[in-house]
Amino acid sequence: MFNLPRIRSSFTLSFPLEKREDLMFPFPTMSISIFLLWLLTIPLLLHAFPAPRGVLINCGSTSEVTVGGNLKYIADHGLIAVGNITTLKTTGLLPVLATLRFFPDESARKYCYALPAIKGSKYLVRTTYYYGGFDGGNQPPVFDQIVDGTRWSVVNTTDDYARGLASYYEVIVGAHGKALSVCLARNQNTGKSSPFISALEVMYLEDPVYKGVDFDKYVLFTAGRHSFGNTREVISFPDDEFHRFWQSFKDTNPTVTCQSNVTSSDFWNAPPAKAFNTAITTSRGKTLQIQWPPGSLPSSSYYISLYFQDNRNPSPYSWRVFNVSVNGELFYTKLNATAKGVSVYAIEWPLSGQTQITLTPEDGIPVGPVINAGEVLQILPLGGRTLTRDVVTMEDLARSLDNPPADWHGDPCLPQQNSWTGVACSESKIFSRVTTLNLTGMGLTGSLPASIANLTALNHLWVADNKLSGLIPDLTSLMLLETLHMENNLLEGSIPESLGKLRSIRQIYLQNNNLDGEIPESLKNRQDLDIRLSPGNNLVQSKDNAADQRR
Repeated sequence: MFNLPRIRSSFTLSFPLEKREDLMFPFPTMSISIFLLWLLTIPLLLHAFPAPRGVLINCGSTSEVTVGGNLKYIADHGLIAVGNITTLKTTGLLPVLATLRFFPDESARKYCYALPAIKGSKYLVRTTYYYGGFDGGNQPPVFDQIVDGTRWSVVNTTDDYARGLASYYEVIVGAHGKALSVCLARNQNTGKSSPFISALEVMYLEDPVYKGVDFDKYVLFTAGRHSFGNTREVISFPDDEFHRFWQSFKDTNPTVTCQSNVTSSDFWNAPPAKAFNTAITTSRGKTLQIQWPPGSLPSSSYYISLYFQDNRNPSPYSWRVFNVSVNGELFYTKLNATAKGVSVYAIEWPLSGQTQITLTPEDGIPVGPVINAGEVLQILPLGGRTLTRDVVTMEDLARSLDNPPADWHGDPCLPQQNSWTGVACSESKIFSRVTTLNLTGMGLTGSLPASIANLTALNHLWVADNKLSGLIPDLTSLMLLETLHMENNLLEGSIPESLGKLRSIRQIYLQNNNLDGEIPESLKNRQDLDIRLSPGNNLVQSKDNAADQRR
């Protein structure tokens, strides 16, 4: 049964993550025991369960690890090309926290995992961090994390680590291509230490889950997901088929145990039936108030989903009616919670600071209100998108080079301050485009692919002072190209006639290569062109000019 509250949308979205001073603590971090989480979540299974759909990665490990009987965490080699690995000295850690990958290269703009994805699908991405003093210090570094081109949070595990806990972060994102990148990046608070990561989990979410969110424009950053009245355990796989974590939440209100089971598939978000096993309630005629989620929230818009079930044995009388308010604003009127369970959600709801959920009973109802579980996720705008053709072309260029820069993974343009080394892009509300390639003097070997002509917004192509070989590609389609620097390489073959036909070109430097053949007439006839073909090369004038010179 699906009941939708009144959707609030007439407010201004505010996103404090855009301001660097607000990045430090966008939410209280979600923490987990470094010894017990997966053991509590997944008992030794007597029956086999299908593994969750997705990939579980034990970062820094060199071999596969099986946890809880059916969760297989693979090693991360092959999914990332940069960073160092280490094993922590702390004894008794779970295998997925005992190793990590860290990134000491201060020149790289980001460090990215590249994962296969299904275009148009939704994924839950969870990153887990346990510092463990891997760098010989006692203060965890602070750094950013990025999914595709969107910076979605700062990683600050200082408080959790001081309490002997690991930290995790979750984001729900749509895949806009056949790959999904999860990246870490330094910020001004990282200091001399290195970003690191202990585990990475990317879970496929079926279509009805988090229905109504436009994942072409937004991502969802998990601020809280709790099972109310549960005091003992974290609920996850296999109870939650998507391996989401439902933390326990208990306050001073009375708790009850529910006498019947719900069917997870009856709800769009497929909450685990176990999340309904307990609830928070109050006595007949009283209003139930809950301060939830536990921490203070930044001013923004949120996706809220609340779950209710009458806890009594199923009967014609096992129902209760009450109104639901959030921070004094009516969220849903006359909600009828039955033994079958019910959920209500809002796609966009403004929250700021501490949040209060208020359940007010209708007159004459013989039992008090009840609530079993809740989710609240911040709505963050996508940081933009780079034109798919440019992304594919840049990936092709990276494959054509024997030694591309270490940070040439993930989105080549976004976030802007974390674009690939040597790459500059235009800013656009629709798509970013690659406008400059400055790879001068990077010691590159390999060749330039023909597909580089697909970068049709390119203004400057500078690959001078490397050891590139092969032919100069046909650049006919680069009509916005203004400067072309390919000098001091090992390029060979002839100069394409098309270079002289580029209407915006004003500078071509090709000296000190192994070029041969005739100089194209289109270049010799351009009076507005600064062209340098020598020294080096084995070029000749056209046959007609050579005959005239012999006469």
